[in-house]
Amino acid sequence: MVSTTVQNRNGLFSNPLFIRSLGWSNLWVMFAYLFNNFATFWGGLPGASLQNGLIGFLQLLLYPAAVVLAVVWTLRRRDATLRQDSFKISNMNAFVIRAAFWIVVLMGCVDSLISFLRVEDMLSSLVGEAMDKNLGRSQFRGPYVHVPLMIMGILLATRTKTLGFHWLALLIVVGELMIVIFRFIFSYEQAFMSDLVRFWYGALFLFASAHTLLEEGHVRVDIVYAGLKEKSKGRINAIGTIFLGISLCWMIILTGMAQKTSIINSPLLNFETTQSGFGLYVKYMMAGFLGIFAISMMIQFVSYLMAAAAGVEKLSHLDEIMCKIHGVIKEVIIGGKMEKPAQILMQTKGI
Repeated sequence: MVSTTVQNRNGLFSNPLFIRSLGWSNLWVMFAYLFNNFATFWGGLPGASLQNGLIGFLQLLLYPAAVVLAVVWTLRRRDATLRQDSFKISNMNAFVIRAAFWIVVLMGCVDSLISFLRVEDMLSSLVGEAMDKNLGRSQFRGPYVHVPLMIMGILLATRTKTLGFHWLALLIVVGELMIVIFRFIFSYEQAFMSDLVRFWYGALFLFASAHTLLEEGHVRVDIVYAGLKEKSKGRINAIGTIFLGISLCWMIILTGMAQKTSIINSPLLNFETTQSGFGLYVKYMMAGFLGIFAISMMIQFVSYLMAAAAGVEKLSHLDEIMCKIHGVIKEVIIGGKMEKPAQILMQTKGI
């Protein structure tokens, strides 16, 4: 009787199965949308619509199928807790961010080397005039140089644990320092040098946003929030996540990828560059940064939703154990320095 009263008072946020089904359904639908987007604009399929024949119907069917599979998968894992799923999703997001980090580092370094060799007229002697001309076209450099580097970055992400933000920040500082040294000491400056720094700057801020959310590092006005009880904080976080966070991510994804000419799809499909000459040919990737930002934030918001809902419901015995582990990790020294628990959870494959 008491538990029923508490559940009614807390509403849907006290129902772990509902929250877990909602979160996983949201992620599976997003992945279905990304698959359809790739299959339509890159693979040549007609698109998810009843007017596009059988293939279009099957593409459209992916969305309800994603919801059903997510709910079934959640029901088959009834014993899993909200915090377990929250940690699992955060770990999944960590892999996405690691892969993105390695991709931008590899692409930035290799593309800078190619641009340097071209501007100094040394590339043709190494690879021949025909290849030199091809590497001067974004439609060639994109699929034949950048795409293999993307695959390599994803493979590296499977073998490493660090998120790489501090290394990327260091590379930005080194890049800026090299620009200053070469400009004022050697009177040498090329477009690709400043392009590289801007490329890495954009990646650093957009890719680190999801990790900042995990660490509660985003700016928030908590004049009232700070004095609330934990359950009230959990309700506010859950409601804000659904109506402000997840909805914003969907708005970016749907606006940027709805059509071939959308602001994310168009530059990626055409390997678009804003200049000709010897600058970097990776500027189309900066439109992709917005997509990675929306995807990584969506994944992290779902994790945040489950963590917030776990604060509303009464902790299970397993949750209490995991919270104790969470506290113990605070005191663990890893690699000679103190690590925050969320950083450890993002870098491991589960508890």
